[in-house]
Amino acid sequence: MIAKEAKIYVAGHRGLVGSAIWNNLLHRGYTNLVGRTHAELDLLDGAAVRRFFDEERPEYVVLAAAHVGGIMANLKYRADFIYQNLQIQQNVIGESFRHGVKKLLFLGSTCIYPREAPQPITEDALLTSPLEYTNEPYAIAKIAGLKMCESFNLQYGTNYIAVMPTNLYGPNDNFNLETSHVLPAMIRKLYLAKMLNEANWDAVRADMNRRPVEGVDGAASNEVIVAMLNKYGIYADHLMLWGTGAPIREFLWSEDMADASVYALLNIDFDDVRGSNPEVRNCHINIGSGKEITIRQLAELVQRTVGYNGEIRWDATKPDGTMRKLTDVSKLHSLGWHHSVEIEEGVARLVDWYKNN
Repeated sequence: MIAKEAKIYVAGHRGLVGSAIWNNLLHRGYTNLVGRTHAELDLLDGAAVRRFFDEERPEYVVLAAAHVGGIMANLKYRADFIYQNLQIQQNVIGESFRHGVKKLLFLGSTCIYPREAPQPITEDALLTSPLEYTNEPYAIAKIAGLKMCESFNLQYGTNYIAVMPTNLYGPNDNFNLETSHVLPAMIRKLYLAKMLNEANWDAVRADMNRRPVEGVDGAASNEVIVAMLNKYGIYADHLMLWGTGAPIREFLWSEDMADASVYALLNIDFDDVRGSNPEVRNCHINIGSGKEITIRQLAELVQRTVGYNGEIRWDATKPDGTMRKLTDVSKLHSLGWHHSVEIEEGVARLVDWYKNN
């Protein structure tokens, strides 16, 4: 168990993942937390990261910082996704080792698994067949990160734990229409479609001022705003979404993920997951709900929750991505943790959060 006064650095403490972990630690009585915004510390800058570790000397590190995005962003910015994530991991894990950090928790993603992995996906499916093309650069970076943790543990006896959360959603999510993941994108799109449908221009402008789209904010004319929203499939009478709606996904409330991550930080060591095989592999831990829903069902759930009366249409010329991705969470369950928030409750809570933020 980690002493309550221990200094814990949470990299990425303002994001969806990091903020939830930060709040979970505070709730458990860990108040000696260290965080830096991107403006205060650029994790791509190796010299700056080294200076930070020299000055702060954290005892424990949670690496939740990452360059993330949805299918559109992953396709468009492939170099950014592999380069930036590799650089962040190299700097933070490397300096954690150099400064003798007692324990590090690395946050990855279940996109590390092959496109055609047997379902539900166990940790042993890693590197058994080709990855999904749309997010291959990001997946390779995350695989490198978990292998860094595993390799440092084996060579130097460190205690670095890697966890792979499934698709996450929750407070402080990314609602940028250019880069967001599927669920926050759906919530914002359906909310804006509802406001257009009701001709509630005050609400539309307030939303655009809060989160401009490609530089267009609430000060633009009605015509310019409508043209920009139409570009993203948002209309007063219908919403156009990518793909067929057939893919099946698993979702986990971010605060559940945070609880599982902190549980791992406090209670799980490398020796608990390394196994007895002399070839030590796949020591990472899946974090998920073990439950799934189709993208079409998810869209309909969000539509009901938002209260949008228009039609949802599907653009089958756009990619679906991986058709099914469900994690096997039996390892996590055997280590003593289960999720608590189901998708219906989580969507309702996130829609309320979005309306209030």
